Amino acid sequence: MSSDPASPLRILREVFGYPQFRAPQGDIIDHVAAGGDALVLMPTGGGKSLCYQIPALVRPGLAVVVSPLIALMQDQVAGLKEAGVRAAALNSSLEWEQAQRIERQVRGGELDLLYLAPERLLMPRCLELLAAVPLSLFAIDEAHCVSQWGHDFRPEYIQLSVLAQRFPGVPRVALTATADEQTRAEILSRLDLSAARVFVSSFDRPNIRYRIGAKDNPRRQLLEFLKTEHDGESGIVYCLSRASVDETAAWLSQQGIRALPYHAGLGAQTREQHQHRFIYEEGIVMVATIAFGMGIDKPDVRFVAHLDLPKSIEGYYQETGRAGRDGLPADAWLVYGLADIVQLRRIIEGSEGAESFRRVSAAKLDAMVALCEAVGCRRVRLLDYFGEHAAPCGNCDNCLQPPAQWDGTQAAQKLLSCIYRIGQSGMSFGAQHHIDVLRGKSTPRVRDHGHERLSTFGIGADLDETQWRAVVRQLVMHRLLHVDPDQFSVLKLLPASRAVLKGERQLILRHQAPKARRAHSRPGAAAGKGSVIGAGVHPGLYEALRDWRRAMAREHNVPAYTVFHDTTLAEIARQLPQSAAQLRGIAGVGAAKLSRYGEALLELVRQHAPA
Repeated sequence: MSSDPASPLRILREVFGYPQFRAPQGDIIDHVAAGGDALVLMPTGGGKSLCYQIPALVRPGLAVVVSPLIALMQDQVAGLKEAGVRAAALNSSLEWEQAQRIERQVRGGELDLLYLAPERLLMPRCLELLAAVPLSLFAIDEAHCVSQWGHDFRPEYIQLSVLAQRFPGVPRVALTATADEQTRAEILSRLDLSAARVFVSSFDRPNIRYRIGAKDNPRRQLLEFLKTEHDGESGIVYCLSRASVDETAAWLSQQGIRALPYHAGLGAQTREQHQHRFIYEEGIVMVATIAFGMGIDKPDVRFVAHLDLPKSIEGYYQETGRAGRDGLPADAWLVYGLADIVQLRRIIEGSEGAESFRRVSAAKLDAMVALCEAVGCRRVRLLDYFGEHAAPCGNCDNCLQPPAQWDGTQAAQKLLSCIYRIGQSGMSFGAQHHIDVLRGKSTPRVRDHGHERLSTFGIGADLDETQWRAVVRQLVMHRLLHVDPDQFSVLKLLPASRAVLKGERQLILRHQAPKARRAHSRPGAAAGKGSVIGAGVHPGLYEALRDWRRAMAREHNVPAYTVFHDTTLAEIARQLPQSAAQLRGIAGVGAAKLSRYGEALLELVRQHAPA
């Protein structure tokens, strides 16, 4: 790349304060800046935004960014303004006078980037406004929303093919962090991007530690995780239902955690207030349904926890990707149980979609369950789902504490035989009843149905309840058992179970310890924020910089991370710059921020770490 004043590399350094592009940012930016269409798949935190923001500053005219959420627009615009870029957003949160002022700025050529929701963009008034001004490009963010097979389908995205028809000479770039082969094909087709160049980055997020375990008093498990490893840090806890969100947030608050609920059942004002606090304050834990999170650009989310099983690997990857956007260590923590599988299958089978949709949804859930029950590296299996091959990471729970495997054939035969014999009586029962029979527990229900007289009564006393539940889950995963969601989680044999019963198929299962083991902790996790930012950082200066940043954010009414990321403050506290030139060499300090904040930063260095 050249380094002339209008070159992408020059803009990267002068405006955004970064010395070099990450691969493949440079190729993408060159392609789009030259007028080419593109589909960009890049993990959260990989720098997708620069792939359209820099071409927008290179090419003449207005760049239009299609974004699904107001919070994302506001976040992006605030960050761009801090960097000295002329940007604005038109959305439903604006007063009429504010919207009119932005429209006048558009007509007057006073903006470089304009953020719009797809609903607003598709309005005749907005299309006419855009037709009246020179346009540099269209960027369609969160492009996976176009896929009807995906986890975040938005009907308005399908209509964005109108951009190719109304503005044929304007380059378009679609961007997403989550898309398997089927979703990629759908994005290209529905957005009329058949001639677009496709850029696929690695889906790997090496700074995220994946940890998955069985449910055993899940709220207590979560509390231990938060208290011992992320005390006082920002994070997200996902729950499947609104009721669970409200109950979990209230319970965590009672335990001294600064937790807030977020779901579509709350009033709009409450949702906005809670989201604002999460973005602008430090140490807030947001307990939410998946309605929360898309487009949240907060870089210092140190963990994403799931108290319920996600519906798909795409959803899991998208949600966990909201942790550690700053590249510093973060955790993806999940606990799940058989009831989660039953509930999600009930949702799938009861959906009003076509049979093909239910079939695809069921396959996606099976892949998610297989990830949970995997005995090998989580990252290898996760990346393999997206068509990417990798070596074991050495950083997930399975790599750090390899789970034991055992020949579970005999245990499976005992369970399958028990289900068969109980089923012969013409009655059906759930997992707990079968486990009670196997373990020889003479409960009132066992006695009432005469199941003490079965040959399988007590033959599984060598395993405890937790271990038998693990066997049930794995047989469900192996498609040997069906859990009927419409009959109180009744267990039924599937045809493939015959080979196991007859001794024709061996089953190697993941070993579940008699009592749930505590997951491997991140080394130094309990040490707090200092353990995340790395060695060599002057602690007094770093905290002073954070305090100063907090004051600047309040003064400018922006999130603290739009002033500077933690990584930039940590680097200042590590390098101890003594001049504007030295400060300018630190990643994240662009020309506008150097001019605005440089002297204050240098004064803090002089006060807390004099040369």
